[in-house]
Amino acid sequence: MRRLLILLLLAASLSAQQRLELTVDTIMRGHGLAGYVPQQVRWSPDGRSVYFQWKQYSDPVEEDYDTYVVGRDGKGLRKLSKSEAEDAPPFRAAWSRDRRRAVFVDDGDVFLWDGKRRALTKTTETESGPRFTHDEQRVTFVRNNNLFVVSLADGSLVQRTNIVTADEKGPHVALFEDEMKDATASQKWIAEEAKKLSDVVARRDAEKKEDEAERKQEIAIAPLKLKKGESVQDIHLTADEKYAIAFIGTNGDAGKRPIVPSYVTETGYTVDLPARRKVGDAQGASRVVSISTSDGKANWLKHGLTRPRTEEEQKNAEKTEKTESEPVEREVELEPMIWSDDGKAAVLPVRAADNKDRWFFAFDPATATTRVLHHEHDDAWVQWLDDDALGFVPGTQTVWLLSEHTGWMHLYTVDYAGGTPRALTSGKYEVAEVKAEKTHFIFTASKESLHELHLYRMPVGGGAMVKLTTEPGWHNAEVAPEPSSRPADKSSRAPRRRDDSTTRFLLADVYSYTNKPPDLYVAGVRVTNAPAPEFSTYPWTDVPIVNFAARDGASLPARLYKPANWNGGRAVIFVHGAGYLQNVHRGWSSYFREYMFHHLLMERGYLVLDVDYRASAGYGRDWRTAIYRHMGGVDLNDHVDAARWLAREHRVDPKRIGIYGGSYGGFIALMGMFTTPDVFAAGAALRPVTDWAHYNHPYTANILNTPQTDPEAYRKSSPIYFAEGLKGALLICHGMVDVNVHFQDTVRLVQRLIELRKENWEAAMYPMEDHSFVEPTSWADEYKRILLLFERELK
Repeated sequence: MRRLLILLLLAASLSAQQRLELTVDTIMRGHGLAGYVPQQVRWSPDGRSVYFQWKQYSDPVEEDYDTYVVGRDGKGLRKLSKSEAEDAPPFRAAWSRDRRRAVFVDDGDVFLWDGKRRALTKTTETESGPRFTHDEQRVTFVRNNNLFVVSLADGSLVQRTNIVTADEKGPHVALFEDEMKDATASQKWIAEEAKKLSDVVARRDAEKKEDEAERKQEIAIAPLKLKKGESVQDIHLTADEKYAIAFIGTNGDAGKRPIVPSYVTETGYTVDLPARRKVGDAQGASRVVSISTSDGKANWLKHGLTRPRTEEEQKNAEKTEKTESEPVEREVELEPMIWSDDGKAAVLPVRAADNKDRWFFAFDPATATTRVLHHEHDDAWVQWLDDDALGFVPGTQTVWLLSEHTGWMHLYTVDYAGGTPRALTSGKYEVAEVKAEKTHFIFTASKESLHELHLYRMPVGGGAMVKLTTEPGWHNAEVAPEPSSRPADKSSRAPRRRDDSTTRFLLADVYSYTNKPPDLYVAGVRVTNAPAPEFSTYPWTDVPIVNFAARDGASLPARLYKPANWNGGRAVIFVHGAGYLQNVHRGWSSYFREYMFHHLLMERGYLVLDVDYRASAGYGRDWRTAIYRHMGGVDLNDHVDAARWLAREHRVDPKRIGIYGGSYGGFIALMGMFTTPDVFAAGAALRPVTDWAHYNHPYTANILNTPQTDPEAYRKSSPIYFAEGLKGALLICHGMVDVNVHFQDTVRLVQRLIELRKENWEAAMYPMEDHSFVEPTSWADEYKRILLLFERELK
């Protein structure tokens, strides 16, 4: 008995010695500790294999992801060689209707995949937008602003449009007369003599003229000339091949582009990086044209949307036209068009440039006219939709779409001929990532819990939602192809069981839980083991999700990291970034470094709270738009209320509360330190927005409109206007080559703090880091400074 006790004590001691020691350096190994997430998971068309991209935890940061394959039973995992990986089913591609072939672009060339890949083009030009023609015997693509069609049988190539930019005259046909048009008399005489002196030269010249005459005949359609600064973004050939629908875009060069200098480079010289424009500046625009492939006649989209003239526009009109106020065409943004399987129906998503309206239009290629299928309006802003938020039910003219009509994102269908959209899902939860099959929809939803994400299946006509995933947590799953869509293989076909329906629900599932990093599971078998071996030696917490009341009565969800034997003391509130993002859930957090850092803080006696504040994702429209015209308003109040709740309910010392976060979280940290200085004794603002008038247009204009139309919203939302309120200790960290939130934001705030004679602040700069840090050394330096700040100021 004594011997057994000794052995148990030795085992316990050995286990304790082998347990991972939490240090900032250890945690900030990042993926080198927690592992890499399997990406681009896709089934082979026959449903026999799953392909995905993955890196081992030990792979260098800068190394590319490798391609792996595993069997449908979750067995036989192996890494593919480079040549094998090239022949793997593509992840992003346009597929044939039977899902056996695909076309895609790689390094500017068009490829066909039908079990192996082969190049359809091999040029120095850049091709884009490949698709199968309706007969699937040819492939269309865009090159040099025009639509080309290549035959899969013989490789012959035909140009179907004649679009020229503002600087071009049209397709170049180098006839002898064109070459000699500006020739001198001497040059013309020499050319004529050359043909007289050689029958071969004369014959080849005649053949050249004949070939070029045929070429002219092929593209003898009228040219369509673009405006200065315009280029073709995409072209879709209609199923009957009578029309080419072109999306024409401008890059908005009228707006001044900021400069993001990179100081530490391979050459030793400073290099200017391309950067996005600021909100309110001229933005890129697009328009749609239907081009007849027989004669080049062009019909430009007529959407018929108007708005009243502004006061300035009316004054100018009165000066020049002397007319009463008339509406003007409304500025809109056009999104990629969706086509039915038979190619006879098209839906064009259109979003108002002021972000208040969205329309789904039925589009007629012959006339380029539209009619409204569905319209949504939001006094704040309509939610941006992903590519998987609209489509046709296969083989039908039934349109499915996602809409926040009830205040939550749900699935609807509407007949292309018209009618009222019909809700297929409802309730206080969200639907996303919809895929339509012939008989069923497959989608993810938070129906089980707003903190979990599961995969569901539902008949296309509506009905019961069948949950396909079971384990609590976060699921990102792909269903195996249905048996009917798999190519037959008589030599290896097993006898079908009487009830073979379960084969239709084999899943390739990237699954995670609060304290379990994402791994790939196929048919319930764990395929990957992402973390480093030492990761599992630490008792990572299944962090409890709590709710507390905000001042306006809203129930705020949060993750509560509470040390063992907690008896009151200091606390830190973490603010997630991205604005519209959910971090309080049962999955592995995208802020996994912070998750591990919070364990280190717990070991040092801190209580940590992580709140899904107003504007976080996953809680419906009202939650999403609560910050309209005032960022740093109700969302900051939520964190102040969190601090008061901690003091009231968890014996936290109200004078020893810190706050930190990155990006939007850094912005909230600044607003907290500047506008509620008695609440937070210390704060760390990482890559923070300091002035929203300097951020990008698509995100900011949604929430605050534009600086020139709503300056008050920008002033009350931007920390730089409130810097005089700083009392506690502030740390600012920022990457100098940040092309998202520019380093200039921090530089301008630093100058403001200097002019205000503030002394209780410090700034750390990272010369080689973008918005999201890459190097473990940079991560470690940043978080050592954060830890030092809290240890020093929250004693």
